[in-house]
Amino acid sequence: MAAVAEAGSVPGLQADCEELLGAFQEADTVRFERFAELWKERRFHTIFHGRIRALERNKLTKKTLELAQQYFLPPYAFQIRVGALYLLYGLYNTQLCQPKQKIRIALKDWPEILKFQQELIDSQHYDAAYIFRTLRLARAFHFTAMPKLLNYRTKKKIQENEFKEEFKDPSNRVSSLITNDVLEELMNIHEHYQKMKCVISADKSQPDKALSLIKDEFVVTLKDITLEHQEWQQKRMKLFLNAKEADEVLNKKEEGTSLESEGSERASALARIKYKSYSAVVEASKSRRHRQVKLESSDSGSDNRKSPSRSRKNSRRPQPALRRGSLEFKAVSSNMGPRLSLRPEEQV
Repeated sequence: MAAVAEAGSVPGLQADCEELLGAFQEADTVRFERFAELWKERRFHTIFHGRIRALERNKLTKKTLELAQQYFLPPYAFQIRVGALYLLYGLYNTQLCQPKQKIRIALKDWPEILKFQQELIDSQHYDAAYIFRTLRLARAFHFTAMPKLLNYRTKKKIQENEFKEEFKDPSNRVSSLITNDVLEELMNIHEHYQKMKCVISADKSQPDKALSLIKDEFVVTLKDITLEHQEWQQKRMKLFLNAKEADEVLNKKEEGTSLESEGSERASALARIKYKSYSAVVEASKSRRHRQVKLESSDSGSDNRKSPSRSRKNSRRPQPALRRGSLEFKAVSSNMGPRLSLRPEEQV
């Protein structure tokens, strides 16, 4: 799992959370049972393991809860928000901090969260509603004035995290503007308008042609246009996702081919180096290979000469001291050969 590299950065944490939420979105369900299976498959409970110091563990837990909490708020889709609720529940209960780190919620976001809770109850997603109620009873939320901690007289650039576009709920202004209630109200107004035209017309059964300023099937046409726009937007989103997947596959293939080419170039370079090194081996001459060094003692006479290196080594070695009254033999390296000498105090 992700590890803390610096105090404020957690590399790999966002990728792990998005991978889990993406798998939950592909499951096409909001059941907690399915989310628990995905959680166990990825061993997500070990995300806080390996922290030794309490300060580092607290920073990691705060950063993780802050990241997961952002998926719990709009503009993300309903299924992603439910998955983020389950993710917050799992992270809060598996953290190793004592006391537990709480989930930071700004006061401006709390009405939206309560609205989401009511939507869960109305949709009969009781498992998600139970998870949310469990977090509230455990006092897992920390209500704050601002979403992020602000410091006095400090200029700090707040980095905004970039999240996946696939998780976001597609903003459909047409659907938000033309709802079922609006269409029903338009239908009532249109019927009342038709009756008023009949009242002021000469023929009370049908309005005059001069008063036909709009089409009779205005509301039905508007509804059909809205449905066509929704279908077009869904198709466009699918094409965007397919194109993105195709680009990812193509990029992986290009990376694989580039790695293979780099490997082949490196292998050929090594082969050239080995060929040059083995072909340029210098053989020793026969005269040097058969030359032998002979060591001879100084007692063999003046005809046999010592090698310079051997004489230097012998000159550096300290000579053992002789007892008093004894004779000392000194081998003098000269043309006269060795001679016997007495110590000064023993000469007659």
